[in-house]
Amino acid sequence: MELSLLDWSIIVGFLLMSLIIGISLKGKAEGSLANFFLGGRNLPWYIAGISMVATTFAADTPLAVSELVAQGGVSKNWLWWSFLAGGMLTTFFFARYWRRANILTELELIDIRYSGKEARFLRGFKSVYLGIFMNSMVIAWVNLALNTLLITFFDIPESQVYYYTFGAMAVAVTYASLSGLLGVAITDTVQFIIAMTGTVVLAYLVLDAPEVGGMATLTEKLPAHYFDFFPSLDEGATSNIHVFSLSMGAFLAFVGVQWWASWYPGSEPGGGGYIAQRMMAVRTEKDSLKATLFFQVAHYVLRPWPWIIVALAAITLYAPEYAIQDTATADLIYEMKAAGSTMDEVMIAIPTSNEIVVNKAIQYAYNQRLGYVYAMQDFLPNGLKGLLLVAFLAAYLSTISTQLNMGASFMVNDLYLPFMAKGKDVDVIKVSRIATVVLMVTGLMVTTQINSISGVWEFIMEAGAGLGAVLILRWYWWRINAWSEITGMIAPFFAYGFGHLVLDPALGEGFVNNKGTFYFTVLFTTFAWVVVTKFTKPVASDKLAQFVTQIQPDGWWQPVYKQMGAAVPKSNMKMLFGLWVSAMVMTYSLLFAMGKWIFGETSGALIWGAIGFTGMGVLSLLMKRMKW
Repeated sequence: MELSLLDWSIIVGFLLMSLIIGISLKGKAEGSLANFFLGGRNLPWYIAGISMVATTFAADTPLAVSELVAQGGVSKNWLWWSFLAGGMLTTFFFARYWRRANILTELELIDIRYSGKEARFLRGFKSVYLGIFMNSMVIAWVNLALNTLLITFFDIPESQVYYYTFGAMAVAVTYASLSGLLGVAITDTVQFIIAMTGTVVLAYLVLDAPEVGGMATLTEKLPAHYFDFFPSLDEGATSNIHVFSLSMGAFLAFVGVQWWASWYPGSEPGGGGYIAQRMMAVRTEKDSLKATLFFQVAHYVLRPWPWIIVALAAITLYAPEYAIQDTATADLIYEMKAAGSTMDEVMIAIPTSNEIVVNKAIQYAYNQRLGYVYAMQDFLPNGLKGLLLVAFLAAYLSTISTQLNMGASFMVNDLYLPFMAKGKDVDVIKVSRIATVVLMVTGLMVTTQINSISGVWEFIMEAGAGLGAVLILRWYWWRINAWSEITGMIAPFFAYGFGHLVLDPALGEGFVNNKGTFYFTVLFTTFAWVVVTKFTKPVASDKLAQFVTQIQPDGWWQPVYKQMGAAVPKSNMKMLFGLWVSAMVMTYSLLFAMGKWIFGETSGALIWGAIGFTGMGVLSLLMKRMKW
């Protein structure tokens, strides 16, 4: 793609702005680890909330949504929409606890909640697993998405693209290591505004293009199922243009079990990762709830629709059945793909009367993510190309800088200081900056070794099934101990292996399609950690008493209160449950209302909007009654 001087000026100006913000805030990151990793616990709630949204908006996210929509319509977004229940659970049941804990990292919770050598082992192990291994995997995933954009836009050879990725990471590591979380959060806010502006502009230009003809024409061109908000529960509903269909078992796994049972980066049951870091960085526990609530609403209601619009338009522009006039040629592409032919083999076999159109159609048939990239190439004028590239750079930098800062916090606070420093007088800020650079180098090394990790994420989701219950109950049940969490981390790997190697072949396609192994893993893991909890010693009484005094948790803590000689406080569980349900009703309804409005279905938009604002009213009333 050819970029004008204006495009390059916009890109360079954005990178310089990010560096200037980091340099200007360097002084506020000095003095303590809390200043460096939590912004001095003084972040405004809206900055923390926007930072959460910006972090989840990585360079690959619009491309991934394009692929989902192309494969199964709007409803296939339920693969991630289903996590709203877990997000709202974190908002109302855990956000105030994370801030009240007054800890530096999520792993420090282990130290104030559990006792014994097993707790020390758990904290050290998770500091390496989450701080180095998982962070490197996330960084590699985001780097691969940036590589795809660089190769497509600039025709950069794959052998050289890593140098450009290194340059982008160097910008992120510079401002992240200088200004800490405060600089990351401020740049996140600016970057999110730029990223959303760019994606909205692209959606408008693509929809307004003569080749698309507006939303009314788009809804006429595409089959109606592409605009459905809910998946079909008919497993046999398939065609060349796929309906997103699920078995009842798979649907229940997504909406009823997965969000609370599985550990997944960014969607940890009970909170964790960069979400917990932002909750701990705000001024008050009320601010932690407001920041997390803002994140959930913006994440699900506002952010996805510009991507979905472009994804739907891309189907009519680049899918073979729409882009190629000859129906027989379009059918041949799908037939050869289904038969296992490579993309290059299809390109050789298909006659190319219009080489550019046909080649794009073939590439789109094999990789629907490219639809978003092609739309950027074909419909952005000079200046706006630079703006949207800046939007993707902004999305990339916000994710990378957060992972670097959070990973460094685990490495320093939960690995280096407790296990290596051993009471030495060290410059913790200098060590933190070194850790940030080390994590960048590690992430780059992992990036060069992999081509795709989508299978890894599916593995992580299933091999963490059942752990989520422990992460939730450690706040609400006194009997949970470090062995419970250790078992919850280890048991799923055994169940996952047994399920896929033994149960899947033995029980057949019905078992697989109904997510049988996933349910087996949840049940096995739950049974394992419950048994281990039963037959291991409880957490030391003084540790439990300190935790209760500091956190004042709800739930099953009566024996601890009794041993302390204190009265059991009145439960707030009913109110919290009401807040959780009303917030989900509000968010899902507003999500659907916005979609109906975009699709021109006024009556549907009004109905969903009315339900959403009713949920908002109930939520507001309950929030006013909540005690802090």
